[in-house]
Amino acid sequence: MMYSTMLIQRALAICAVATSLLAADPEVVLLWPNGAPGSEGKAEEESVRLAGAANNERVVTRVHKPSLTVYLPAPGNATGAAVIVAPGGGHRELWSDHEGHNVARWLSEHGVAGFVLKYRLAREQGSTYSIEGHALADAHRAIRVVRSRAKAWGLHPGRIGIMGFSAGGEVAALAASRAPESGPSSDPIDKENATPSFQALVYPAIPKSMALAKETPPAFLLCGENDRQNISQGLPELYLSMKKAGMSAELHVLARVGHGFGVRPTNQGAAGNWLHTFREWMRVSGFIQP
Repeated sequence: MMYSTMLIQRALAICAVATSLLAADPEVVLLWPNGAPGSEGKAEEESVRLAGAANNERVVTRVHKPSLTVYLPAPGNATGAAVIVAPGGGHRELWSDHEGHNVARWLSEHGVAGFVLKYRLAREQGSTYSIEGHALADAHRAIRVVRSRAKAWGLHPGRIGIMGFSAGGEVAALAASRAPESGPSSDPIDKENATPSFQALVYPAIPKSMALAKETPPAFLLCGENDRQNISQGLPELYLSMKKAGMSAELHVLARVGHGFGVRPTNQGAAGNWLHTFREWMRVSGFIQP
């Protein structure tokens, strides 16, 4: 009887630890622990407000310390693949839940490590940042940071991609199609490859000029037919340009869907299932392997 009681107590203790770990806040990793280049002297605190239909989605502004929030899958479920997720917000703010944490959490529950990228905002009032000079630098640095920790996080360095929504899609597209500026550096992270293994552009703001080639990382493209014309028509045009360049790409245009659906519990139909389609694309493309 005493032995059974001890076993029960031990099981309860294990469950308590597991619950505590699950409830713990995810790890946040600064891209530049000693300060991001171009953000010198900016001590203003980050701002978070609540918005959305239910007024419960976090919207982030005043980003001066770009970072990654880490969502790792359970070891027995891990595939070795990873996705860096860049939320949208017009380069004025970051809608970090339905285009960030909800996505990364879902990926981690399905065996893919998710990393929410908090990048600097070029169009926020009073901003001194630029898209190509700072937001893009944050994306390239994020890819390098994840690759530098691939072994510790149980990842395959050749299966680390980037996904972006709206303005974040522009950042992701630039990261996949433009090589980072290189120069002498004593930082070992800067020696890592900054090009993602694949890209997922979800109703993206499409860069005016993208250097597309056969070697450009494979692309998963998604938008709604009721989105703005520059996206609902522009994304199919981008798909054709990618195919003309010899790239591997897959395009989905969701009927009766507009802009900004992301990942919300209230999404229905194709807008509620597209992450399953994306994960299947990853598998077919070889980024999720047995």
